Amino acid sequence: MSAAPTATGGDGPVPPPRSSVPGGAAEAPRVDGTVTAAPVVDPPPAGPDGEVAWPAAVPVAEPAEPVVAEVQPGRVRWDPAERRARASQSFWTAVVGVPAIFSVLRLGVEAGGELQTTLLLVANVGPVNLLAGFLTTAARLLSTGLVAVFALGAVLAVSADRLPPGARRRPLFARWADITPAWVVLASFLLALITWPLLYLPLLLPAFVAAFQLRPGRLHERVVPRLLLIGALLAGYGWLMLPTLRAAVQQGGEWLVLALIVVPPLLALFIAGPLPGMVIRPLASVTEVAVLATLVWAAVPVISTPVLPLTVTTVGPESGPTEDVRGHVVTTDDVNMVILQERGGVRYVPVDQVRAQVLCPSEEELPRYQLRIHDFHVEDSLLEGMGRRVRPVHRIDAACRTPA
Repeated sequence: MSAAPTATGGDGPVPPPRSSVPGGAAEAPRVDGTVTAAPVVDPPPAGPDGEVAWPAAVPVAEPAEPVVAEVQPGRVRWDPAERRARASQSFWTAVVGVPAIFSVLRLGVEAGGELQTTLLLVANVGPVNLLAGFLTTAARLLSTGLVAVFALGAVLAVSADRLPPGARRRPLFARWADITPAWVVLASFLLALITWPLLYLPLLLPAFVAAFQLRPGRLHERVVPRLLLIGALLAGYGWLMLPTLRAAVQQGGEWLVLALIVVPPLLALFIAGPLPGMVIRPLASVTEVAVLATLVWAAVPVISTPVLPLTVTTVGPESGPTEDVRGHVVTTDDVNMVILQERGGVRYVPVDQVRAQVLCPSEEELPRYQLRIHDFHVEDSLLEGMGRRVRPVHRIDAACRTPA
């Protein structure tokens, strides 16, 4: 009988190394050379499908190559969280970036495209004044874009939910409506309520119904009370708008006014979704292009609106002829008053030659309709109407009517 091999060290014989895997060898030698059976290790229990259930506390080794799920060829599956993040980034980029771009473009347009005049305006028009001028003139455009996006997005979102899961990608406006908080939607409607002209406020009725999906069935579960509520709402709207309707009919030819007053409340009864599945994708593409084109068309007068107030400055020596300089005062110091003339060019007028100055309205501020809604002019917003009640419009000075 042969003994197990041993190595001789300084203190005596050294036993051979043990097996590193339990149960990996049938026998394990002892120190004295005898052989004993290796301990028996129970295999891990099997799962319900016959697979080995790995203990919870023992880490599992990852495979050498990543496991790739089978994806249908030609399609990319986006994570819903990633979609919402992308939609949120694009939405807030448009909300923040568009006003900044418009503010810069307005200075260039008001300067007549001349570089030196643009630099003069940039140096003297502060960011606070520029932001205030933009908000007072472009708030209508911003609120119009937001209201249109939220109203169309809500209709497209509730319509897309009727499609099979994963059938098609959700429209852009629907994704924007999904990630926008309700308070932002309400804030956009409040901004439109105080900045839109009263003539266009009826359009907010179908837009609000579409944005929040307020179907007539939500008023009351029974038909008769529902019809009574709808009749009461229409009666209140008629009481508010009936004098304006009579005046528009008496003046004749005001078909746009009549359509803007009569059509929106009737449209609000049927505008809530969902839409048929076959029209969702074409309607989404058409509405996105239409909203963009409308905003671009409406942005032209906003960009061309002056940042500085329009004045007529009377200039001349103490005893001599005077001249009216019509334009926008850029800055004034101890020596000169810098005026950006309405017909182009910058003029430096010595301050000791300034005799008088009058603030004038622009041509866009002159009224076109002679209609009122309970003492509010139809072309004024609620903010402007309340301001005119506090401080009525003064008589336009004769110098403002004189061409430059």
